[in-house]
Amino acid sequence: MIQNNILIVDDHPFIIEGYKNAITRYNPKDFEFFISQAKDCKSAYDIITNPDTLAFDIAFLDISMPPYEEKGIYSGEDLAKLINKTMPTCKIILLTMYTELLKIKTIISTINPNGLVIKNDLTFDELLFAFDKVINNKIYYSQSVQKMLDLAEKDTIEIDQFDEQILFHLSKGTKLNEISQYIPISLGEIERRKLNLKELLKIENDSDIDLIREAKNQGLLF
Repeated sequence: MIQNNILIVDDHPFIIEGYKNAITRYNPKDFEFFISQAKDCKSAYDIITNPDTLAFDIAFLDISMPPYEEKGIYSGEDLAKLINKTMPTCKIILLTMYTELLKIKTIISTINPNGLVIKNDLTFDELLFAFDKVINNKIYYSQSVQKMLDLAEKDTIEIDQFDEQILFHLSKGTKLNEISQYIPISLGEIERRKLNLKELLKIENDSDIDLIREAKNQGLLF
């Protein structure tokens, strides 16, 4: 019997139970699953970095969750990056409510997950289908993701993790000259990136409020 260590991270307990119910029904004669679960970025970080934790084979990560700011973990994307560093053989399935093309393409370009699922696409059977694809070393994008990618224009703009963190801190009211305390880049680079973000999002004034509002509309800010 093949044993697999699974991590599920979601801030809704009933969703975690749904995932567990589906996973444990996958080929029970051939597979045995050991499932760990976490409800936010902090509890997931603690599990992943615990030296006693065995490497996970597959991780289900909700993108939008309460952040763990002390460690610079703001979302499921940051957890995915941590897993990629500490458990490079772990297959990652990201789940999100976001349906904006810009956000989807940014996730794929920065994380390159084994699976990416829009939660509105998710049913019990769909989850089992996605799990089967990923456990057999295939890439799975849910129907809405694939449709967006098929219709996407080649010049879609993308942002990186530093841009995301700048937007996050601006949304929390952090002054621009204080953001460098949280992000390992210079004030000058932060200012340049902020100007670039305004250009990308077509913000023609000096208002951070308009920048944050448009970033949220584009699905770039949690």
